[in-house]
Amino acid sequence: MLRVYKIEIKPTKDQIIKIHQTIGVCRFIYNFYIIHNKEVYEKEGKFVSGMSFSKWINNEFIPNNKEYIWIKKVSSKAVKRSIMNAERAFRQFFSRKTGFPKFKKKNKSNVGIYFPKNNKTDFTLERHRIKVPTIGLVRLKEYGYIPLHSIVRSATITKKCDRYYIAILVDEKLKPNTKPYTEGIGVDLGIKSFATVSNGRVFANINKTVCVRKTEKSLRREQRRLSRKYESLKSRKNKEGGATRQNIQKQLLKVQKLHVRLYNIRTDYVNKVISELVKTKPKFINIEDLNVSGMMKNRYLSKAIAGQKFYEFREKLIKKCRQNDIEVRLSDRFYASSKKCHHCGFIKKDLKLSDREFVCPNCKTLIDRDLNAAINLRNNKTYKIA
Repeated sequence: MLRVYKIEIKPTKDQIIKIHQTIGVCRFIYNFYIIHNKEVYEKEGKFVSGMSFSKWINNEFIPNNKEYIWIKKVSSKAVKRSIMNAERAFRQFFSRKTGFPKFKKKNKSNVGIYFPKNNKTDFTLERHRIKVPTIGLVRLKEYGYIPLHSIVRSATITKKCDRYYIAILVDEKLKPNTKPYTEGIGVDLGIKSFATVSNGRVFANINKTVCVRKTEKSLRREQRRLSRKYESLKSRKNKEGGATRQNIQKQLLKVQKLHVRLYNIRTDYVNKVISELVKTKPKFINIEDLNVSGMMKNRYLSKAIAGQKFYEFREKLIKKCRQNDIEVRLSDRFYASSKKCHHCGFIKKDLKLSDREFVCPNCKTLIDRDLNAAINLRNNKTYKIA
């Protein structure tokens, strides 16, 4: 089974230079392909495929323009993947899934360096390091994280906030989960608490913890400092003194690190919640098919909804459950899970978002609003399989 392991690496100074060169070439080739394709389409009315562009740039463009010979000094496989990524962006644009491909800007785009496995170069995986083609032996920050018996298929190196990461695609045999099945559960996602399970378990909102609040407060402070430096740079251009570009880059890096810290805290919490749900191996997990993009249009709740990472939770839960042979059910987004009484089935149409307890006018049942929704999701028989 194919599986991806992402881990931070500690490259040497020479390796960092090589990584930066490859990232720069891949970004240039990506943008060049977009420009060239646009020019050819305007003149001849035809689309240039990624394979045709690769042949043209290697056999015609570089031999006739010796000043671009530096393109050949990095991994050809990484450059080829960058071309194919640009072609995929065009294909998605033609199928009306996305907009016109955007140019990758320096220090503002996440460009990955792709290294596939071939006959000439192979990956050597050790406990504390890995050998990457054209880069050499790179030390891993965590030891023993990647199983040594795995077969490496490819690797992608990325840079994020002065840190370097490698995502390794391996082929390994996973041990089947032989635990007996337990009863199915329903999971209701919310803002007050992240998730409420039908068995009574409640996962708190990570965004209300002291750690996240302090990080957000530091982020607001550093963002204000960055804004003042940009204003100071404008005054410097007007010969009144002010901040320099170097100071702005240093401050920008501080802001980026805080953003990454918040992202890591929230992602780690989502992974832990999924692990706790799957660990008991229920027969099924029923969740609501939320319209996250529509919920984000509410300007009062959009920030809170974005911090909960509902869509990421759903995608990772489905993937994890498939590995453990657990059925994931999706209830319709219009299913009245919160307004319906789990005891008698009465639907309370006047239920408000501020009502945190559900009181049934018919059978006088008093229960927590989210727990009532989770139980209704568990008992729902009209669903679709994810």
